[in-house]
Amino acid sequence: MDDLAATNGTNGTSGTDSTTGAAGTPEAPAARPAEVRTPAPAELPGGRAKPKTDKSEATRALILETAMRLFQERGYEKTTMRAIATEAGVSVGNAYYYFSAKEFLIQGFYDRMTYDHAADARKRMAGTRDFSERLEIALTSWLDTAAPYHEFAAQFFRTAADPTSSLSPFSNESHPARATAVQLFRDVLQGSELAPKLDAELVELLPDVLWLHLMIVVLYWVFDRTPDTERTREFVRRSTPMAARVINLSRYRVFRPIVRDAKGLIQDFILPTIGKTATK
Repeated sequence: MDDLAATNGTNGTSGTDSTTGAAGTPEAPAARPAEVRTPAPAELPGGRAKPKTDKSEATRALILETAMRLFQERGYEKTTMRAIATEAGVSVGNAYYYFSAKEFLIQGFYDRMTYDHAADARKRMAGTRDFSERLEIALTSWLDTAAPYHEFAAQFFRTAADPTSSLSPFSNESHPARATAVQLFRDVLQGSELAPKLDAELVELLPDVLWLHLMIVVLYWVFDRTPDTERTREFVRRSTPMAARVINLSRYRVFRPIVRDAKGLIQDFILPTIGKTATK
């Protein structure tokens, strides 16, 4: 029923689209007839409809997978919601029911990839207690999970680099995916032998800092054109033990003043730049 409700007043040859007109000005979304009254669907953060049934979840997944394929083939800017709907075999209205704008397809992609990354990393880390090894596993797992999307990652980065964009990893709209990733790094630390030895307040802050370390890796990865992004993988192999040593040193009394200063910088300048809640 939710798929049928989504198509009221819309068919495969009409509806809204996120393209621009010939003169370069945005086309206004087609208005829904006044007499049609469709209940607003429950939403995920950022305007993404929450599937209610297995069928609607399958439809949402089909739209997302189709979009990812077209982004790879045609590029993000040249792929319209109409084209995605046509390739997926659904109406334009149905596509907008699950993703209220094209950018939220990328949010859906972020959500799914982050979930897949977290599941894969936890499986790989099982039985490993060394913090440095766990951190390297988590970062390498991200590179492996993201590998199929490397060819068009730069297109997304151009939009995500805009601090006002909802696609920014620091935005409120990106909170669900970011929260999943931060929780993974919390597990990286808490499941290691190092966590009980560190200052409790530092343990609380470190997952966000480790997520920022991942963002540095992601930035390097976007521009890496070596086969299998080998330079990024080498960067992870060499930087991870260094980061682990610095964190390990923080437990010694002689370094406590530096640790306090570092915590102050994190709390005052880093954490406030990260959106903590999702936009309703």
